[in-house]
Amino acid sequence: MNSRKLGLALAVALATGTALAQPSASKKALIDKIVQLQQQGMAESMAASIVQQPLPQLMQGGRAALQQVPADKREATAKLMDAELKKFVEENIPYLKDKIAKAVPTTASALLDERFNEDELKQIVAWAESPVSQKFGLASIELQKAVAQKVMAEAGPTLEGRLKTLQNTLAKQLGIQPPAAAPKAAASAPKK
Repeated sequence: MNSRKLGLALAVALATGTALAQPSASKKALIDKIVQLQQQGMAESMAASIVQQPLPQLMQGGRAALQQVPADKREATAKLMDAELKKFVEENIPYLKDKIAKAVPTTASALLDERFNEDELKQIVAWAESPVSQKFGLASIELQKAVAQKVMAEAGPTLEGRLKTLQNTLAKQLGIQPPAAAPKAAASAPKK
């Protein structure tokens, strides 16, 4: 194609806004394949992460408030609280999973089209479909869990203490009485 025809083709494409804005059919097929591969586990894990993110802080506050409940009603109240938390998770994970599943195709397609050329997309599909990639994905999940368990075993008590200090400081700043701490000896005594 000579430069005059190329210039005319570019001018027409720019004027219509379609030829350059849309990926080629083969690039679109690759993008669709990557989105499909990503969507398999993404919606579930993202939904669970989003729903469960605020729960530890909520549970911490609930445990503190539970100390204000009469002793003979604490266990029943704790069970009711646990049931409500479980219900919240069970109702909201599917809700968010559906929203994520609907948002991923358009969001991911635009990002993939913008950032990757067709050859790179072919490499991504080849990697994603390979047995090694699938094995690595499973190992990554186990690795994240193992690291999180190790870190929380070591840092959990320190972070919990720091969180209690922060809660007490904030309570003092707000002019309210911090929740009473349960005796450590009773909490660590073996149950029969």
